[in-house]
Formats: sequence, C-alpha cells, structure tokens
Amino acid sequence: MQAYRVKGSFPNGKTIQEFTMDVVASDEADARHRVESNFGSRHRVFRRFVNIESIVVIDPSDSREPKVISAFRGDTSPSAAVATESSAASEEE
Repeated sequence: MQAYRVKGSFPNGKTIQEFTMDVVASDEADARHRVESNFGSRHRVFRRFVNIESIVVIDPSDSREPKVISAFRGDTSPSAAVATESSAASEEE
C-alpha cells in the first residue's frame, strides 16, 4: 500500500469545488476508485462528474490525513535526534 495525493474538482450545487485528498491505496486505479467512492457517498456525486487532475505518490510523513497517518504509523523510524537521546540516556545508566 502507498499514499497518494489526488487533486481535482467536482460539482457542488452551482459551483465547481476543487479538492485535494490523501488516500492509502494499492495503485493509481485504486486511489481513483476510493476518491470517486468517497464523493459519491458524502456528496451524492456520480463518478463521471468527479474530475481528477492528478494522482501522485507521496511520502506518508508529508500527509496530515488521519487515515494515512494511521496506516503508516508502524512504518516510520524514529528521528535521529530521538535515537541519539535514547542511546545517550542508556549509556548514562
């Protein structure tokens, strides 16, 4: 599974609403499916009316979407500063 950033627009009443959404998916087709499914469910927009401009693979740490953070929580390694602090603390004991 990878994190994708999807940008596009959809009709929301009389206006065209632009969106940027981060999703966790296995490939670009799955990312497209998840976005279209989300807007169909939440906004009652048919798939053909969701205009997707770009689908880009992103680093999960760049996302602020809770589903992306949760999906990759165990995959992140601690930062170098935290690792050096913990090793220094264990040496002092």
